[in-house]
Amino acid sequence: MKFTFLAISLLFSSLSIAGEKNVLFIVCDDLNCAISPYGDKTAVTPNLDRLAAQGVTFNRAYCQQAVCNPSRASFLTGKLPSATGVDDLSKHFRTKLPDVVTLPQAFLNDGYFTQCVGKIFHNMGDTKDRQSWSVDEYLHEGPHSADTIYNQMPKTPDTPKYKAPVTESPEVPDTAYKDGRITERAVDAILRSSEKGKPFFLAVGFWRPHLPFVAPKKYWDLYDPLSIPYASPTDPPARVPEIALHPNKEVHGYGEVPEGPITPELEQHLRHGYYASISFIDAQVGQLLDALKKAKIAKDTIIVFTSDHGYHLGEHDLWAKTTNFELDARVPLIIADPSRPKNHGTTTDSLAELMDLIPTLTELAGVPTPSGQHGASQVPAMMDPATMVKEYARTQHQHPFYGKSGATHMGYSLRTDRWRYTEWHNIKSGEIDDYELYDHNQDGMESVNVAQDNPDVLKELSPILKEKFQY
Repeated sequence: MKFTFLAISLLFSSLSIAGEKNVLFIVCDDLNCAISPYGDKTAVTPNLDRLAAQGVTFNRAYCQQAVCNPSRASFLTGKLPSATGVDDLSKHFRTKLPDVVTLPQAFLNDGYFTQCVGKIFHNMGDTKDRQSWSVDEYLHEGPHSADTIYNQMPKTPDTPKYKAPVTESPEVPDTAYKDGRITERAVDAILRSSEKGKPFFLAVGFWRPHLPFVAPKKYWDLYDPLSIPYASPTDPPARVPEIALHPNKEVHGYGEVPEGPITPELEQHLRHGYYASISFIDAQVGQLLDALKKAKIAKDTIIVFTSDHGYHLGEHDLWAKTTNFELDARVPLIIADPSRPKNHGTTTDSLAELMDLIPTLTELAGVPTPSGQHGASQVPAMMDPATMVKEYARTQHQHPFYGKSGATHMGYSLRTDRWRYTEWHNIKSGEIDDYELYDHNQDGMESVNVAQDNPDVLKELSPILKEKFQY
């Protein structure tokens, strides 16, 4: 009788597990849409093409703040940055929201085994969130500059003195860098997932292509540097307020980048390094896809591929992130659900926010959605790519971000089907000191601020912006 009861229990347990969906959640750092699923003709990313063929590519997905900690705190809690209280690189969202249920925690609470390999929450200071995971995080903290051969080797009197070179292209295996070791651990977790006896939520956070642009030489060799296009447009938008720009402090913080304007030669080299870093990540994604297939769980696993925010590579004379422009706000987002094959390999123009990840993934997996979400499920757009789930996507950023005396303004930006509308609010007075408006029907690269030419559009969008940022 005991044997029969145990056998029946195990049978129902295995049936329950088989009916549930795993989640492989892949997050890159500082990756814009310069990958082949988004039509980039330079990028060598065959594995991302392979993933896109298995799912839906969101052509217009946006982060809520274009810098690591605020963005990650936002999409991992489903809250706007103003609600998390995270506006810098060191604050923790639980200071203001101690009881918030994070994305992995929603799955943990529903019986999933949740695991973090790499950078998911922010990597600096006390910004991690151990209570979201079943086991300790792995390779999840430390400065990006430490993940270089330069900082792994002993120094001599002749060693250049800087935190790290801006690029590296050594002949080393992938595991010489964190992302290669992250892949090793993640592949092992996938292959051993059946041992847990429950579905998994595996978050894999790659550190690249964040500065410094480092990757094994074989990924640099995929590109002819002379064929890599220069940035365009190179000038700031016409009539743009100075407050919308920044002095490129991040790229100048690395070795081999002299003060002053970035020369054409250095620009081409940096862009080469960025593409090499992307191809390095693409190869890691390929190993994860292979592991799912080898473990015979590919048909039971939802895959998400995204980035914490976009990136400038010389466009508008800007490098890195920390603006409200399209190139910083827009992110790659591919969601592959093997149980919904009808629209695999399609692209949707549905406006999406990274805050939509919690309601989308919980709906796909049949997991309870935490209350108080600021985003919305994008499942309708996955079912019918012509569906527009929402009319607006929100992004905000303060100015200056890297300022010792603190920010003076907060820029609130609304992306509609046609427009990007931004208001610059004076933090001290509460007044609106400047406006930006870009017409994406005519000017997809946001080269001309047409705010002064379209007062009726400002009058229409200003109250909507105010409403959409009120939480």
